[in-house]
Amino acid sequence: MNLFMLLDTTTAAGEGNTLGSMLTMFLPLILVCVVMYFFMIRPQKKQERQEAQMRDSLQVGDEVTTIGGIIGRVVSIKDETFTLETSRDRTKMRFLRSAIKSVDVKVADRYAEAEAAKAEEAKAEEAAEAPAEVVEEPKKAKKSKKNKDVE
Repeated sequence: MNLFMLLDTTTAAGEGNTLGSMLTMFLPLILVCVVMYFFMIRPQKKQERQEAQMRDSLQVGDEVTTIGGIIGRVVSIKDETFTLETSRDRTKMRFLRSAIKSVDVKVADRYAEAEAAKAEEAKAEEAAEAPAEVVEEPKKAKKSKKNKDVE
């Protein structure tokens, strides 16, 4: 059976190999492929792009978690590897970039938090140093009952 026989619409009615019957036979298969693409393949590719972007934006000083569960701070970065400092003893280990599971704390976020804390401290100091100038309103003279009776 060759391709021309499948697509031949001039076959006898008894054979039933028309293009319409072939389309109805393969339509469920085509629909399953489309549904699989939108529910399985497309989200997976989107996640892979996000992970690649996360690995490419890695900076020295970021705190990361590896796929093995090791948590540490990035000390140096080379092409496909990075060095991770894991403890107060400054134990350093070298990993592939693909071993990063997540970036927990970014250096830029730390700097932004530090700047915000400094700004709040500066405001607090200005408020403490500024003299509290309270201007009292002049009191209105109250008329006593005796003065009302006299008038």
